[in-house]
Amino acid sequence: MSSNSNTAFPKLLVLLLFINSVTSLNLFREYIGAEFNGVKFTDVPISPGVDFHFILSFAADYTKEENPSPTDGDFNIFWDSNNLTPEAAASIKTRHANVKIGVSLGGASVNNAIAFFQPKSVSSWVNNAVSSLREIIRHYHIDGIDIDYENFHADPETFAECIGQLITTLKSDGTITFVSIAPFEDPDVQRHYLALWRKYGHAIDYVNFQFYAYYKIGVSQFLNYFRLQEQNYHGGRVLASFSTDGDGGGLGPDNGFFKACEELKKQGRLGGIFVWSSDDSKKFGFRYEVLSQQLLASH
Repeated sequence: MSSNSNTAFPKLLVLLLFINSVTSLNLFREYIGAEFNGVKFTDVPISPGVDFHFILSFAADYTKEENPSPTDGDFNIFWDSNNLTPEAAASIKTRHANVKIGVSLGGASVNNAIAFFQPKSVSSWVNNAVSSLREIIRHYHIDGIDIDYENFHADPETFAECIGQLITTLKSDGTITFVSIAPFEDPDVQRHYLALWRKYGHAIDYVNFQFYAYYKIGVSQFLNYFRLQEQNYHGGRVLASFSTDGDGGGLGPDNGFFKACEELKKQGRLGGIFVWSSDDSKKFGFRYEVLSQQLLASH
């Protein structure tokens, strides 16, 4: 190979990486399947101008019983698997090259009972989690995982080690290509996720911060909270978020959310948008999903 070719290749590589980093800022993510209301992947409008992630909700390390109990990392499926099947997952990814699928781990509850992060030991939990999740990920054509534990029977350092070892193992062997975390403003929740971030932040791609878990707020307060979480998860890619579940928390899509996102986008700080959830948005005809994707795809 000539010396000119050697010089050109790194320049081309840098250009491709730059183009990819710009394109990936148009990230739209949506949780799906937690409420068993029959929503399907194909119900949700998908713009070709965004990177689109469905996040299956949820897989939990609990038994599938009327009165579930923790399994020390042995995960089971708790989303609407009758409609969100492996075949449906493969089909939507074939139809839309910009679609990837994640699975969210934990959640707030299992069968209406509070779900706790409750390992017996770091090693046993990680071994069981890696084994059980590899099978679920392979079977459902999943590309990445989201961490959404909200209640803890373990200290922050144990949580950090369990989750950190899980995500680095699954990433290093190619089982997954992305990881997100879904904290919110609660002292105990933040202690656990910040411990994870400090030690394993390099392995986490997105921060799905639940801004809708705040009480109802305005645009300026949303922007202040956004900056605070950028500081907490320094160097991380923080996504803006809203909920369509009718609880009225945070900054809603009819109350200035898109104005706030336009400001963040103008400043180059909008890492993407995510929505909780497809199940709730079905009754609105997914109009907020359309508006979110239009905003992200615009220049």
